[in-house]
Amino acid sequence: MDKKQLVERSIIKKYRKEIWNRFVKAVVEYDLIKEGDKIAVCLSGGKDSMLMAKAMQILQKHGKYHFELVFLSMDPGYNEINRKVIEHNTELLGVPLTVFSSPIYNVVSSMEQSPCYLCARMRRGYLYSRAKELGCNKIALGHHFDDVIETTMMSMLYSAEIKTMMPKLKSKNFEGMELIRPMYMVRESDVLAWKRYNGLEFIKCACPLTQNCHTDEEGGSKRQVVKKLIRQLNMDHPGTDQNIFTSMHNVNLDTVIGYRSKGERHHFLEHYDEA
Repeated sequence: MDKKQLVERSIIKKYRKEIWNRFVKAVVEYDLIKEGDKIAVCLSGGKDSMLMAKAMQILQKHGKYHFELVFLSMDPGYNEINRKVIEHNTELLGVPLTVFSSPIYNVVSSMEQSPCYLCARMRRGYLYSRAKELGCNKIALGHHFDDVIETTMMSMLYSAEIKTMMPKLKSKNFEGMELIRPMYMVRESDVLAWKRYNGLEFIKCACPLTQNCHTDEEGGSKRQVVKKLIRQLNMDHPGTDQNIFTSMHNVNLDTVIGYRSKGERHHFLEHYDEA
């Protein structure tokens, strides 16, 4: 077997329970893929999006639906080393990559605070736009289980909201386009184990601006603070991470003071006397 075949085999054999089954479960449970879809699988050059790309290829080959895939990478101003790493990995793993450039790094370089937030929003806009030009109706991003629970906790601790990263979203700015997250149930620790098992190396954060990202008072990014908090909670109380994830599937609106739905704010007193 060549490297591409060995990597694919590891997904469906060695890591069948940890990666493949959870990947398929998310696709099915959240109805992420439909017959006739044309999906732009968005690759950043990191481990998560590359694993997603391989899993999507396997699903396309063996799944029950017929759908098309385009593998799309936006170059926001990568240096030559990172660009070569991405090109090497996609060639090694048999992922036919379409690359386009954008000026995002130049645009956000003047931001003193939260360039990461602006960059993420701009990246998504560019990806939607290019994917639509290519005839796609969906883009797939590589966010995983840990991203989901960290976002949930960050919303509560820093934004005074209860919300999470959704498994799929309809675009508000690009008609007929959707965003899907097939890695939604896959844990980062299993992605790392898969990476090490196959002896693969990917780029981490290639952004030259990360030193300017908004930080907490102790100098760490808010996401890193929350990641450490969840890790500690899970050490003290095993299963905490899964409980955070599951809690967003079990919200009881009868036991919350207020909530928003479709842009409208609601309060428990609206229906209090009806009980």
